[in-house]
Amino acid sequence: MSGHFTAPPPERGIFCNRTLNMRAIKAIGYDMDYTLIHYRVEEWERRAYEYIREGLLAQNWPVGHLAFDPALVIRGLIIDTEKGNLLKANRFGFVKKALHGTRPMGFEAQRTEYARTIIDLSERRWMFLNTLFSLSEACIYAQLVDLLDDGKLPGPMGYSDLYDIVRRTLDAAHMAGRLKAEIIADPGRYVLPDPETALALLDQRHAGKKLLLITNSEWAYSLPMMHAALDPYLPSGMTWRELFDVVIVSARKPEFFTTRSPLFEVVDTGGGEALLRPNSGALKPRTPYFGGSAVELERHLGLSGDEILYVGDHMFGDVHVTKNVLRWRTALILRELEDEVQAIAAFRATEARLAERMVLKEQLEAESCQLRLELQRRRAHYGPRSQMPEDELLSRLGAIRMQLEALDAELGPMARAASELSNPHWGLLTRAGNDKSHLARQVERYADIYTSRVSNFLFASPFVYLRSPRGSLPHDPMIPGGTPVFPSTDATTGTTP
Repeated sequence: MSGHFTAPPPERGIFCNRTLNMRAIKAIGYDMDYTLIHYRVEEWERRAYEYIREGLLAQNWPVGHLAFDPALVIRGLIIDTEKGNLLKANRFGFVKKALHGTRPMGFEAQRTEYARTIIDLSERRWMFLNTLFSLSEACIYAQLVDLLDDGKLPGPMGYSDLYDIVRRTLDAAHMAGRLKAEIIADPGRYVLPDPETALALLDQRHAGKKLLLITNSEWAYSLPMMHAALDPYLPSGMTWRELFDVVIVSARKPEFFTTRSPLFEVVDTGGGEALLRPNSGALKPRTPYFGGSAVELERHLGLSGDEILYVGDHMFGDVHVTKNVLRWRTALILRELEDEVQAIAAFRATEARLAERMVLKEQLEAESCQLRLELQRRRAHYGPRSQMPEDELLSRLGAIRMQLEALDAELGPMARAASELSNPHWGLLTRAGNDKSHLARQVERYADIYTSRVSNFLFASPFVYLRSPRGSLPHDPMIPGGTPVFPSTDATTGTTP
């Protein structure tokens, strides 16, 4: 296929934080859900939401009128379980935008609540939405906060109690297995097919990489879903089980990467049931296993650390822990990246205009600051001063003020549009105001590479040398934007206008 040799569309790129030579990778581990298999997010999350709502209706909660709102929540938000708020924070942990329940918090209310707060995700108070599976519970939680505030829920109950109830209700729905049974029965309704994934995995396998499946899903779900997702696109007579050297289900990530647990062989009885048999000795090919640990897996493979790449969608369970504990190389799958890159590209002309007007605004502000300082020195009789008459200084200051007001009126709609790209409440996944979002900071810190789907490896090949861009700080002239030390200096010529 010619796609091997052509550049991918920008949104299908592989983005590199830390240089990665794929030729040095001996084994590639994959998560399953939202990594090898992509779901129709709105369809899945609406159904998960409905199961939570049913569980709450069974407890006589007045929630029958509630409906899933796909625009209310995005990955990377943080739930403040103490206050009942949905938050978007920047890379430093400062809150940049907040909803209380489903209602936007005003500037002053948000400032009062969070001006002295730096979010530390190690604290129990904060729940980070690591994955697309978090959207349904966060949506209904925000709506329930509204009902709690209106006195319509049984009590007494605080916002933390409410979150615990939502969490338990969702867990109960998953434990019952009804949602997964629906998906197995009708995968076409819930799964986004990607025929290219199988070819990308075949390329890696034939290039000598050992392929590993490490998923928290149980065998009864993984088997039919992997068949549906991969088998139709593999060579005739081949199944997905021949692709993978090791298959581990019910892995209990992140504990799989941090603790030692017994490993069991999954024995398929042929009657739809699977039995577990304690494993002893070497792992057998094409045999699924239950539980175990990364340490045991490394010993079986004869590999460790940076010889292994792990690919997953969960920021903590897949990427953070493997990087911190095992020093494996890491790849994060962010399906939303495709919409994000396209939205940024569509906004590029407006972004350029916004940047151009901001340069003028900064120059005017710098001149205004100098004029104010001149007046201050003149009135206090100290320091060097110009010969310009005071009335001229005041006149120029007034003219600048009018220019700035006109500029702000022009910039306002453009800035608002920039803040609403991709989502009307939260904007882009990776930005918080003019800074990187908390999610972007974690991607940068823990994911060596990130991309929107596994099949994007097709464009790179198993032999690619992925190089990270040069790092930058605000003083670095390679990166435009921001206010330099001398705002009135033209960045391109080094001259003062």
